Amino acid sequence: MKKRTPVSDIMTKKVIALRTSDDLEKAEGLFKKHHIRHIPVVSGKEVIGMLSYTDLLRISFADAIDDFADEVDTVVYNMFTIEQVMAKKLITVSSDTTIKEVAEILAEKEFHALPVVDNEILVGIVTTTDLIKYLIDQY
Repeated sequence: MKKRTPVSDIMTKKVIALRTSDDLEKAEGLFKKHHIRHIPVVSGKEVIGMLSYTDLLRISFADAIDDFADEVDTVVYNMFTIEQVMAKKLITVSSDTTIKEVAEILAEKEFHALPVVDNEILVGIVTTTDLIKYLIDQY
């Protein structure tokens, strides 16, 4: 295992992002369509927040079995904006941050995803799943 491998080797480069003008229904659709759990929120190319699927679950009944769950979700989603629900105090890493450093941040802060930012522009996202896949490939 290489100690100085940059996170750019394992990060997702084609990032699905949201804008604050998007709504939470769109966010839920993106989570489900792309089978992802974290979406950066951007203003232009700058990352300003992170929305997780768990954030949506906290305010809704997104996985409820009830026949009326979709209607309830729509009502709840209309009560909040992405900006109100997203995490705003972000830790970001650059594409040349080592995988080891990223793993240390994720373990210490108990995050599951970090935006990768170069020159204030979102260039990727790295998740705990990316780290696990990397470790599996090493063995």
